[in-house]
Amino acid sequence: MSRPTRPSRFWETLAVVIVKPLSRLLVKRDWRRGEQIPRTGGVIIAANHLSWTDPVLLSHFLYNNGRWPVILAKSGLFKVPLLGRAVTSLLAIPVDRGSSEAARSLRISAQRLADGGAILFYPEGTCTRDPGLWPMVGKTGAARLALESGAPVIPVAHWGAQELLPYGEKRPRLFPRKTFHVIVGPPVDLSKYAGKPLHASVLRDATADIMAAITAQLAELRDEKAPETPYDPTGR
Repeated sequence: MSRPTRPSRFWETLAVVIVKPLSRLLVKRDWRRGEQIPRTGGVIIAANHLSWTDPVLLSHFLYNNGRWPVILAKSGLFKVPLLGRAVTSLLAIPVDRGSSEAARSLRISAQRLADGGAILFYPEGTCTRDPGLWPMVGKTGAARLALESGAPVIPVAHWGAQELLPYGEKRPRLFPRKTFHVIVGPPVDLSKYAGKPLHASVLRDATADIMAAITAQLAELRDEKAPETPYDPTGR
């Protein structure tokens, strides 16, 4: 039977057997409102990015809520022996940031959405550089994909992965055992952009709405007030 939105049963089973016990070993779970994730149909999961570990921890969360996460990963990973075969077999999509090939990853993502897949998208493009670890200004890829495909965008915020493995460090901080918090918000309302030409200003505004939705969820999760203006790593 065809499984266009999931890997082969072998690779899915292998990933689940490795990731779920590892995730349970590394972190305690505080998962909230996972029922807001649609169980069927193409969907964009837009999340903040804190650590190299959060794609794995979020994947566990999404899998337990009925979705196989299709992850956009740096193209260099696909060239690593064994790892490259694994990420390809698990349906990850290679991204060449800053090159003409970046558009190719969006085309593949659009096809996966059309097939009914769940794309795990980090609109920031990298781990946040905000000093308070709030979401930064986002890049426009997720907004373009949403407006072109009509797929819903579900904002997901998480907290705790940065305590397990802070950005830039190579050794995880295993003790004391950390808690991985996740919260899911309602679909981002992008209806005001429907039918508009996808000019740069429209994409920037839609991206800002997506990032604001993620930030609002993170503020609730942290029980703190978010900055009024998101951090811009370009200094603009």
